Amino acid sequence: MTYKHKLRFNFYCFFHNFTKNIDMNDIDIAVEKIRNAKYLVAFTGAGISVESNIPPFRGENGIWNKFDPKTLDIDYFANNPVECWSQITQMFFDVIDIAKPNTAHYCLAKLEEQNILKSLITQNIDNLHFDAGNKNVVEYHGNTRDLICMNCGKRYKVSDFDLKNEIPVCSCNNILKPDFVFFGEGIPEKALIQVEKDIKNVDVMLVIGTTGEILPASLIPYQAKQNGAYIIEINTEKSNFTDKITDLFLQGKAGEICQKISESI
Repeated sequence: MTYKHKLRFNFYCFFHNFTKNIDMNDIDIAVEKIRNAKYLVAFTGAGISVESNIPPFRGENGIWNKFDPKTLDIDYFANNPVECWSQITQMFFDVIDIAKPNTAHYCLAKLEEQNILKSLITQNIDNLHFDAGNKNVVEYHGNTRDLICMNCGKRYKVSDFDLKNEIPVCSCNNILKPDFVFFGEGIPEKALIQVEKDIKNVDVMLVIGTTGEILPASLIPYQAKQNGAYIIEINTEKSNFTDKITDLFLQGKAGEICQKISESI
């Protein structure tokens, strides 16, 4: 964690109002498991970024209540790129541009800095784990930092374009696509290779802020469990994992629980 990240981390720790009803016995168990882990992996979903004011896809304030999912269908995008870009900018880039990492992100960055957390697999495309200081991040669904041409494969940085005022176009005159996974696309090969390695080595997995509904990402904790991993789940509500593979369920906000764990490591 850089000096800037540490300052932000300390700021969040000082001003955050922590939940008083978290079972400290369960926190102690989690801390012991994390301390003794030989290969700790974190698996994060949209719930970890809700505290950074990034809406989830589902639920009362979810993205799919405001936008049509077909916007992120790869075939629909290929045929209607201008229309889709108008929606995608509102869905993601307008929000992500002003979002900042929260306590949970900084706690995971601190665990990596302490050489406790070996890998972080995220379903999120918001870049907040990188912004918090994590380096060993597997972006299972891609990211919003880059753009790619579906015609020639050339890549660009999002920062090279003013997305509020222009549709990004490649030098070959084709409209660029955000470098995250659309419906109908496969998971990036680099991510699949790293996840396979992580599943082979993981002995403790932190599952944070994910309902376990999205395939194939939701298979990862199951595969880790089948390989003998101890599953610690942090969620505000029960997920598809809780009653099936979770060994320790810590119910509450990710930032509050992660901070309690971080204080005891």
